[in-house]
Amino acid sequence: MTAIARPHRDDVLISAAGLLGGLLLWSAGLRLSPGRPLGDSWELVPLAVMAGATLLRRTAPRTSLTIATLAVVADQFTSGSLATVALFTDVVYAAVLYGSPSAARRIPWSTALITVLVSIGSVAWLRSAEGLLLGAVVAIVAFAPATTGVLVRNHRDAAEAARLRAQQTALLAEIDRTQAVTAERARMARELHDMVANHLSAIAIHSTAALSLHDARTTEDALAVIRENSVAGLAEMRRLIGLLRDSGDDRKPAPAPTLGALDSLVEQARTTGASSGLTFVLEDRRGEDAPLPAPVEMAAYRIVQESLTNALKHAPRGLVTVCLERSRRALRVEVVSPYGDRPGPRAPGSGAGLVGMRERVALLDGEFGAGPVTADDGAGPKTWRVRAELPVQERGGTS
Repeated sequence: MTAIARPHRDDVLISAAGLLGGLLLWSAGLRLSPGRPLGDSWELVPLAVMAGATLLRRTAPRTSLTIATLAVVADQFTSGSLATVALFTDVVYAAVLYGSPSAARRIPWSTALITVLVSIGSVAWLRSAEGLLLGAVVAIVAFAPATTGVLVRNHRDAAEAARLRAQQTALLAEIDRTQAVTAERARMARELHDMVANHLSAIAIHSTAALSLHDARTTEDALAVIRENSVAGLAEMRRLIGLLRDSGDDRKPAPAPTLGALDSLVEQARTTGASSGLTFVLEDRRGEDAPLPAPVEMAAYRIVQESLTNALKHAPRGLVTVCLERSRRALRVEVVSPYGDRPGPRAPGSGAGLVGMRERVALLDGEFGAGPVTADDGAGPKTWRVRAELPVQERGGTS
C-alpha cells in the first residue's frame, strides 16, 4: 500500500484558515440554509471533513476531491456553511491543477455536465426559470474552479515547456560553441604545423649536418639554408599571427598560398634536400580548366608542402615526384618519394603531419591514403606514396 505524502505547508495553512473561518461563521450564527433536517451543530462535521480533504489537495488530489464531494453533499442536509463550500471550490481547482492529465481533462467536462443536469432538473422540478439559479450556483461552485484550474495548468505547462526549450537552446548553443572552438583549434594546429614544420625541418637537418661535418663549405651552405628557412618561417608566422590578431589595424595579412606557388615550394625543397641526395620533380597536369575553389587549392598546397617536408625528414636519396591531375569532378594530388633507411642526419617526426593531411581531406569529403608502395613488378624498390583526391565543387554544371 502506498503511503500518502506529508501535506504541503500551503495546504495546511489553507485548511486551517478554512476551518477557523467556518468556526467563526458558526459561532456568529451565519447559516446558508437554516431549517434543514439536521441541527446547526451538524454543519461542523462536513466542515471538519472538508478541512481534512484540503490537506490532501496537492499530495493526493483524486482522494481529496472524492472526500470533498461527499462532504459538500452531506453539508446540504445541514444548515450549511459558507466555509465548507469555499473549501470545496478550492479542492476542485487543485484537483485539476495538481491531478493527472486525464483528470485535468475529465473534471471540467464532468462539472459542466453536472451543471447542465442540475439546471434542467431544477427547472423541471420548480416549473420556473428560477431553477436556473440553482444551476448557476453549481457552476460557480464546481465548473468555474475547474475551468480556472485548466487555464492555470495550461499556462504553467506552457511556461515549463518554454523553460525546457530555453535550456535545450542554451545547451545546443554551448555544444555548437565547443565544437566551433575545437574545430578552430584543429585548424590553427594544422596551419601552424604546415607553415612552420617545413622550415624547421630544413633548419634541423642542415644544423645537424653543419655540426657533424667539419667542412667549411658544407657549414657555409648549411648556414645559408638555415637563414633562408628561418626568414621564410618568420614570414609564415607573421601571416598566421595576422590572421589571428583581433585589432583595428588596416594592414591586411598576406594572402594564403595557392597552387601557383608550387614551383617555389619545390625549388625550395631542391635546395634543402640537395645535401641529402634528394631531387624533386613537379608534374602539373591540370591543364587550363576553370579555377579551383579556394579550400581545395589551399588543401592541395598544404598536402604537397607536408609531403615534401616528410621526404626531407625521412626519405633516403632518390627522386621525389609531385603530380597534380584535374578531372571534371576532382583534383588528384600524388607525392611519391623513396622509402627505406636513410643515412646521415634526419629530423624527428611526430605523425601530426599525416593527421593534419587526413583532416584536411576529410573536411572536403575527399579520399586520402599514405603508406609504402611496392613496384608493380615486385622487383623495384619500395616508395612512399601520399595520394589525395579532393572533390571539386561544380558551378552551373561544370567544374
